[in-house]
Amino acid sequence: MEQICVVTTVVDARRVADVLAAAAVAGRLAACAQVGGPLDSTYWWQSAIQTTAEWWVRFKTAPDRVDALVDQIRASHPYEVPEILVSREESGNPDYTAWVREHTRP
Repeated sequence: MEQICVVTTVVDARRVADVLAAAAVAGRLAACAQVGGPLDSTYWWQSAIQTTAEWWVRFKTAPDRVDALVDQIRASHPYEVPEILVSREESGNPDYTAWVREHTRP
């Protein structure tokens, strides 16, 4: 089976999530991006426990486009220390893997 990569981040506004998703797809760094939420995140920040409503963005991309996608997310992300998680996943559908690869070519 071939792999695709899923890159995930969270932001504190739906509008920001939509902008990150659209920019990645328009720039062919991701074949698609899914926005979901809101969800409540509880975390340590500046020596205190914080709880914030956030929206997540899941980007589907080809393994060779991950670094460029992560760079774009970091440059555009509003957080001082953004969560950017990368997972490599086996695709059970070779047609989907080919679609992801095709749509992440510059």
